[in-house]
Amino acid sequence: MMTSNAAPGPGPKPMSSWTVPNILTVLRLLAAPGVAVMFLYFHRPWADWFALALFALAAITDFFDGYLARAWKQESRLGAMLDPIADKAMVVIALLVITGYSGMDPWLILPATAILFREVFVSGLREFLGAKAGLLKVTSLAKWKTTAQMTAIAVLFLAMGLEYVREATSQRGYSALIETLSDIGTQDMNVVDLARHSGNLVWNIGLGLIWIAALLTLISGWDYFRKALPFLKDTQA
Repeated sequence: MMTSNAAPGPGPKPMSSWTVPNILTVLRLLAAPGVAVMFLYFHRPWADWFALALFALAAITDFFDGYLARAWKQESRLGAMLDPIADKAMVVIALLVITGYSGMDPWLILPATAILFREVFVSGLREFLGAKAGLLKVTSLAKWKTTAQMTAIAVLFLAMGLEYVREATSQRGYSALIETLSDIGTQDMNVVDLARHSGNLVWNIGLGLIWIAALLTLISGWDYFRKALPFLKDTQA
């Protein structure tokens, strides 16, 4: 019987964890605390709008990292683990900042509480299910609720800055800020004019959007709980 002395060919090389989609996810995770840091190094309303810009850029990567991972066949366990963590960190930290700087508006605190409760509850379900956590795969509804959350938060950051400017126009000591913002825009409409006429409107739009996001969040949370319920029942021998 003849045997072959040829060495076996090299197997497929393992894919590096530091793919472009995973790098985008890590950057989004780092951007989450960066939103709060903006309020340490910049005065308002610049802090509000810099936080908005950072949050919006990070939210855009939420689409591209998943799209590129599927298109380039670079889906990985690291990315699957970090992606929901980055999304939750962005939403939770942003909501904490907004509720704190909005004067603890109860119309904002109620939907924010619902969102935070759902995120903690579903994370607890995933941890309890362990190996069966695959049952709680991300659904289309969950993706819609994440989109609604991020859209609402972006509008609220914009509104916070406009509301700050609107209030500053009626107070002494803000003349330099008002003069600077009056030069930003067109002859017919600058930032100060926008704040005076639309600041409160934009805030109310943001509140409406966060209530919609909270409703979608609770519905998706109930969907996850319904799927996990059979595994939560005690069985007797």
